[in-house]
Amino acid sequence: MHIEHQKSLQAYNTFGIDVTASSYIRVTDSKQLEEVVKAYKDQNIFILNGGSNMLLTADIDALVIHIAICGITEKKVDDNTILVSAGAGENWHKFVLYCISKNYGGLENLALIPGNVGSAPIQNIGAYGVELKDTFHSCTALDITTGKERKFNKEECEFGYRESIFKGIAKGRYIITEVSFLLTTHMHQLHTTYGAIQKELGAITTPTIKQIADAVIAIRKSKLPDPKQIGNGGSFFKNPVVSKTVLSAIQEKYEEVPFYELDENMVKLPAGWLIEKAGFKGKRWKDAGVHKNQALVLVNYGNATGNEILAIAQKIQQQVKKQFNISLQTEVNII
Repeated sequence: MHIEHQKSLQAYNTFGIDVTASSYIRVTDSKQLEEVVKAYKDQNIFILNGGSNMLLTADIDALVIHIAICGITEKKVDDNTILVSAGAGENWHKFVLYCISKNYGGLENLALIPGNVGSAPIQNIGAYGVELKDTFHSCTALDITTGKERKFNKEECEFGYRESIFKGIAKGRYIITEVSFLLTTHMHQLHTTYGAIQKELGAITTPTIKQIADAVIAIRKSKLPDPKQIGNGGSFFKNPVVSKTVLSAIQEKYEEVPFYELDENMVKLPAGWLIEKAGFKGKRWKDAGVHKNQALVLVNYGNATGNEILAIAQKIQQQVKKQFNISLQTEVNII
């Protein structure tokens, strides 16, 4: 059990924020994780997975447990369904590409989302008309309070829009070690109605899941910065859900406002559009800023602190509230 002290976490978060962990350990299997949690049950612990959906604003005075549990298993369910399970430490995009290489359908719209498999259910990641919950079967997690493993089915995870029980009442209690998905082997349900995907596919009317994934990857690369080149945590804010009354009020000044109808009363507005109209797209303060191609993404150009990026986020929230009377909620976890 190798514990490191005063460990920089700059390489372990996609924002590239240089904060220090008082103690750090990397675990590679469930048994080792159980041993670490048992040995340090009386200390503060902090769980680190892919580091993709967090903004670190201060040093972490705790034992950081870095989850690096890998491995993929498969189990046939029926002629068109396969249960695919992946360790929490598997890179999400590489896992999606693995499934596509085997012609397992269901995750293709979620290609190129940063992070690891274990953090995906916490956030109920989603993109281009698809959410993780659509193919989620179950996940295995270690209960920190009891030291025992527990399996969660879809209903028990209480998935919502970028939400789950792991961000709510169970926050900080469980460490996800494995996630399982029900995927299709040939009769795939394709999701291509999202306008950008249709445009990218062009004349292809009956695409393969690989062609859909390729389209999603091309779209994301054209809009979103690579965290390896420019530090970022992906979409920083949730797309707000508002009433049609609120939408009508905005349309009086901005007829072109895009929206996605959810039901007869509610619509979802793109947060990126609101932020751009508020004047923040491409703005920069020292090494912290808003990406020039996608206003939904806050970035670290080199040596920004977490608090500098947080200050920009708060400015955005204040201006969007003032200009549109809409309260933007962060999708990234502020730590």
